[in-house]
Amino acid sequence: PLHRMNIWSVMKNCIGRDLSKIPMPVNFNEPLSMLQRLCEVDLEYSDLLDRAALCDDSLEQLALVAAFTVSSYSSTVDRIGKPFNPMLGETFEFDATADRGWRCLCEQVSHHPPSTAMHVESKDWLFWQDYTMSSKFRGKYLQILPQGVQHLVFRQSQNHYTWRKVVSTVHNIIVGKLWVDQSGELDVVNHKTGEYCHLKFNGYSYFSKDTPHKVTGVVYDVDKTPRFYLSGTWDKQMEVQKVVGGSVEKGLVLEQSQLAWCRPTAKPEAAQMYGFGDFACALNEPQPGVAPTDSRFRPDQRLLEEGDFDKANACKVKLEDAQRCRRRERESLIAAREAAGDKDGIEAARHKPRWFSPEKDPLSGMVVHTYKGGYWEEKAKGAWQGSFLDLWSAGKK
Repeated sequence: PLHRMNIWSVMKNCIGRDLSKIPMPVNFNEPLSMLQRLCEVDLEYSDLLDRAALCDDSLEQLALVAAFTVSSYSSTVDRIGKPFNPMLGETFEFDATADRGWRCLCEQVSHHPPSTAMHVESKDWLFWQDYTMSSKFRGKYLQILPQGVQHLVFRQSQNHYTWRKVVSTVHNIIVGKLWVDQSGELDVVNHKTGEYCHLKFNGYSYFSKDTPHKVTGVVYDVDKTPRFYLSGTWDKQMEVQKVVGGSVEKGLVLEQSQLAWCRPTAKPEAAQMYGFGDFACALNEPQPGVAPTDSRFRPDQRLLEEGDFDKANACKVKLEDAQRCRRRERESLIAAREAAGDKDGIEAARHKPRWFSPEKDPLSGMVVHTYKGGYWEEKAKGAWQGSFLDLWSAGKK
């Protein structure tokens, strides 16, 4: 895991800046791309969605979806390594149809600002997002500010849920043991019924006697009457209780609690494996037939996994230099076509994601990248169509 180095020598010039725009040595990294990490945090406990799909009661379903949103933060408690920033055009697929019942595709659709499009399909539900974030180093701590909206649709009921992520903070950047906290509030909204769940993540406070990592939430029906109460912590478990009386202001009367989600105990060897669980370890296993732009082919990441920090750092520099060269060539071509008044040529010169296309989201009004299809069909044929960006050869020279 993390190779010792003088952190302050790197971080002292980063205070107040967005770290996504600053090249960092692999000593800060874990051997996963952000595409893989996104797949892990959002899908490790996908069984909650399978259970929710079986619910006849939309409010009960909403409570399980809310627990699912909380579960996505659980692995961060043991993880202090930074995922690799994906290259523009990088992809990652994970076909878990056989054991988990879903398959996932991610693509890095923008570099500045960094943006990842994700599409996941199961026989019972669809999940997608256009994820972007910014990060600010404040001297003693690092804040990660997620942006974008997550969407979930259950096929049978057509219940359509959306929510946003809360703020993550990494403490003790310079001195002491690194630790991660989650704070803020979010609403999980069922746009078909008007029902929603309001969740509150209590951030750490030296003066608070609350349970660390505490999360509470209330599920409201369309009349804004509380129907379920959720409580627990984002790193261990969430429980659900049916509301039978009272009010949020004066106190709710609750039935006996039912366990909605529980994180299994980490294996003893996980500390020597970047805090990875079994699911995380599976994400970078070589798979036949994946696209040439897949994260598994990234050579600097593979070298870090093998423990060769020096070669991994040198390889990372080469890959990033090659990406800057591609960007300069693209910008130069666009400038030349602008000077010539070639509008069609300008549009043709811009980078276009291969598997996702920008569309206006009718719920948020934002322009987001949605899956346009074709990936799994091309893979099944065993022959990819057209040319791919050469993302990895520069790092092997």
